[in-house]
Amino acid sequence: MTQNIYYVASSLDGFIADADNGIDWLLGFGFESFQEHYDEFLAGVGAIVMGSATYDFMLGESATSPWPYADLPTWVVTSRELPSVDGANISFVHGSVADFDSRVRESAGERDVWIVGGGDVAAQYADAGLLDRLLVTVMPIVLGRGVPLLPVTSHTGVLTLESTTQFDPGAVGLAYTVARPEGADGA
Repeated sequence: MTQNIYYVASSLDGFIADADNGIDWLLGFGFESFQEHYDEFLAGVGAIVMGSATYDFMLGESATSPWPYADLPTWVVTSRELPSVDGANISFVHGSVADFDSRVRESAGERDVWIVGGGDVAAQYADAGLLDRLLVTVMPIVLGRGVPLLPVTSHTGVLTLESTTQFDPGAVGLAYTVARPEGADGA
């Protein structure tokens, strides 16, 4: 069954980007020790959902390298006009995530949906009762302020710890299942 999974890295104090929307602090850790874990996760992904700020960041990155998700349907949640990427399967959507969740899940086939970010989009999924799993790699750094990991507006249910993974630079991967609160509309 297709699951909506928020897979993200966070500072110890719960931020996914610094106060200037930057992730240089994260990039400084390198990706060598995380690569196998990431590749295993990505192999199970059939579609991607991201917000416009994450998409803008990815556009900047793809200016120097190809779009990294060319084979995956990518859904960008936005309220503004954005450019597309040649050769990429990108759909722009707006409104409640509940309005397009079934189309996103269908586009993923038998695989999972990766809620890439940002935190606001993931929070919309959680608030709507549509977030199935939360995979957070907590990095050994404290930012003090920045873009919150999951700025939900309501209680999203109990998180059940599935597993932990320790990475070389002192980071810890936490895998949770989201137990929906009674009466949630999740699929």
